[in-house]
Amino acid sequence: MKLFKGSRDINMLEGPILGKVFLFAFPLIVTNILQVLYNAADMIVAGMSNVEGAIGAIGTTGAMVNLFLNIFMGFSVGTNVVVARNLGKRDPDAVSRAVHSSLLVGLITGVVCSGIGLVISRPLLSLLGDRGHILDLADLYTKIYFAGVPFIALSNYLIAIFRAKGDTATPLVILTGTGLLNVGMNLVFVLVLGMSVDGVALATVIANIVSTLLLGVKLMHDEGPCRLELRKLRLDKRAVKEIIRDGLPAGVQGALFSLSNMLIQSTIIGFNNRLCPGGSDVIDGNAAAGNLEGFAYVATNSVYQASVTFTSQNYGAAKYRRIASVMRCCYLVTGLIAIAAGGILLGFHKPLLSLYVKAPLAVETAMTRMKIMLIPYIALAFMEVGSGVLRGLGRSTTSTLISLIGSCVFRLVWIYTVCRFVDRIQFVYLSYPISWTLTALTHFIFSETIRRRYQKRQEAEQLGLAPEAG
Repeated sequence: MKLFKGSRDINMLEGPILGKVFLFAFPLIVTNILQVLYNAADMIVAGMSNVEGAIGAIGTTGAMVNLFLNIFMGFSVGTNVVVARNLGKRDPDAVSRAVHSSLLVGLITGVVCSGIGLVISRPLLSLLGDRGHILDLADLYTKIYFAGVPFIALSNYLIAIFRAKGDTATPLVILTGTGLLNVGMNLVFVLVLGMSVDGVALATVIANIVSTLLLGVKLMHDEGPCRLELRKLRLDKRAVKEIIRDGLPAGVQGALFSLSNMLIQSTIIGFNNRLCPGGSDVIDGNAAAGNLEGFAYVATNSVYQASVTFTSQNYGAAKYRRIASVMRCCYLVTGLIAIAAGGILLGFHKPLLSLYVKAPLAVETAMTRMKIMLIPYIALAFMEVGSGVLRGLGRSTTSTLISLIGSCVFRLVWIYTVCRFVDRIQFVYLSYPISWTLTALTHFIFSETIRRRYQKRQEAEQLGLAPEAG
């Protein structure tokens, strides 16, 4: 048993679940909120550079950068699922093969994404509507950022391995330290050396390099089957196939989500160009609100990670009835977090927004977005958990198809129909909560149906009856 449990690992296969979901999610929530704080510091410090449009320029890169990040982050979800599933099966050799193969997959996808991003960043930003000095600032930021993408990819894969074995405390400690390093370098590069978005991007890259090294060293000292040994780094055919099977749909989903968000970002840039020609108030306000919403998102996304990992381990152990308890606990926890996070952000919106923007139009834009997004935020939280359960059940492709139709396709249709007749930014933002609700309901129906099917089949086999078809 010791082979599968370290001092910080959570036993997901036995005992009460609710407390363990909190125990798993809490360090992850703190870690992710700290990361958003550091990202917020990036934008705030960039604004201190007195370079007009610096905040908006970074904001306009978000959807494009995420287009690439979501590809390898999707594969890291595959790593989480495969490692957790094999831990549930008590198969240390399969765990080790998955760990070492996934890190090479992470390095390869990171290098490929970095190369493509460096080549197409400026044309793509121009296509989205960036012009003049905003385009120059955004292009400078993305060039430096993409240079560090291989390390960002490896860092995400290493974190996925720690999560798969139930250890969310180690990434918390390491990312807290490197996040503080990031903020410190931001201040030095921008306020002391006189840099702007380039200093912010450079600080992010250096911090991710340090994170990757520290996480890698820590995993090399692990006592269980997840231990990293450089001599074992190779692409195992079976492990890679499983990682691709579970990770590719998540990567495709993330990329297509980013494409739909890029369309929405382009629409918002169009509003900016009409309402304040030569200025950046609308995109500044949109970027500020989006950054604040990130705090709510990463908190609820932590429960998504819990739903993936808990479901994967119990699926590997064939504990289908226990997965029902995992679902109930994850929906409860994420719902409470969504309500609390949305309430706090809306309740303190004035002092929070003042850290980013001052112009009346920017503040008005930010408040419009925050009200429409945060009041129904529980719908997004439920959508994430439903998706995580489906992935943990080995139905990553099903989860992706539901998300693409319910969210991406819906938003595209909305933008090209409703927003063509109602030329108001509020209706652009409304596409989000409506799509979240539709997708959340569908995810729940499919995940519960599939779980019940597995459970009935298992019960029939235990009774010596023929298993159900399907």
